[in-house]
Amino acid sequence: MKDLKINRLIIGPSHPVFVIAEAGINHNGSYTVAKKLVKMAKNAGANCIKFQTHMAEKEMVKTNIRPGNISKKTLWSIIKNCELTEKEEAKLSDYCKEQKILFLSTPFSIDAVDRLEKIKMPAYKIGSGELTNIPFLEKIAKTRKPVILSTGMSEMNEIKSAVSFFKSKKNPLAILQTTSIYPSNYSDINLGVIEKYSKLFKIPVGISDHSLGIYTALGAVAKGASIVEKHITLDKKMPGPDQKLSLEPKELADLVKGCLAVKLALGSNKKILREEKPVLKFARESVVTISNIKRNEIFSEKNISTKRPATGQIPAKNYFSIIGKKAKHDILKNQQLSRSDIQ
Repeated sequence: MKDLKINRLIIGPSHPVFVIAEAGINHNGSYTVAKKLVKMAKNAGANCIKFQTHMAEKEMVKTNIRPGNISKKTLWSIIKNCELTEKEEAKLSDYCKEQKILFLSTPFSIDAVDRLEKIKMPAYKIGSGELTNIPFLEKIAKTRKPVILSTGMSEMNEIKSAVSFFKSKKNPLAILQTTSIYPSNYSDINLGVIEKYSKLFKIPVGISDHSLGIYTALGAVAKGASIVEKHITLDKKMPGPDQKLSLEPKELADLVKGCLAVKLALGSNKKILREEKPVLKFARESVVTISNIKRNEIFSEKNISTKRPATGQIPAKNYFSIIGKKAKHDILKNQQLSRSDIQ
């Protein structure tokens, strides 16, 4: 499997989980709020903060369509009110460099790609809605930059086609299991797809998680996710369609810590660890006498048993090998049995 490299950050199964704090449009068009989201992501330990580059006139026709049930406002009005200017995006990119956190932004039009190229964005996150937008994909492929591809609302043949396309263009690629429901029911997350993607495509796999909380994101890490993307907000009570399903500062920090913990716990070796050996001595048992035993008396379940600690010569696992043998000499009650006690 090929790792994905963005600047100096390496993404793949043998590396720490790459956590993307998805600011999206949760700044509500405010550059000041956007900067606060950058600081929040940095303080929580996320590797990347990702925004969305919207240019309403370039990405959609004016329409009264609403974004499902997540907002009573039209999609057009939401996008228009959440646009950042080209200058603001450039300043955000510079601010992220100052804060030492990776800046990414998802473009939703070819013009948006051109804008992001001006600030030399090092990689592209492609939203689920653009997975079948062939001219858009062509535009991004020509940058030759790494791509992280979301796969919500997609059938497997469409996903295979997009992956094959970027592989043919030699773009380094990672793919995210995504459920485009806001918020997603846990039963619709399908974490098992992560393993399928990994076996099928041989590229880093992750999750763009729209469920509530951090549970399924951590479950994704246990399933082998190398990337975890979650929406973030300063306050879930802020206006906007994505705020309620987003993580507040403490939740994001818990997610980062949890991803590290779960990743560290994924080993597959089973042996007695060096640090377990002191515990073993007091937690396991030795064979002991439970009554006074005379010379030549036969050891039986009536005169020997097993008790802690495991500091005796005969461990509890050898108990039945002693049954039926004879005592070499008199032995007092509540003594750990020694090899020299046995004929």
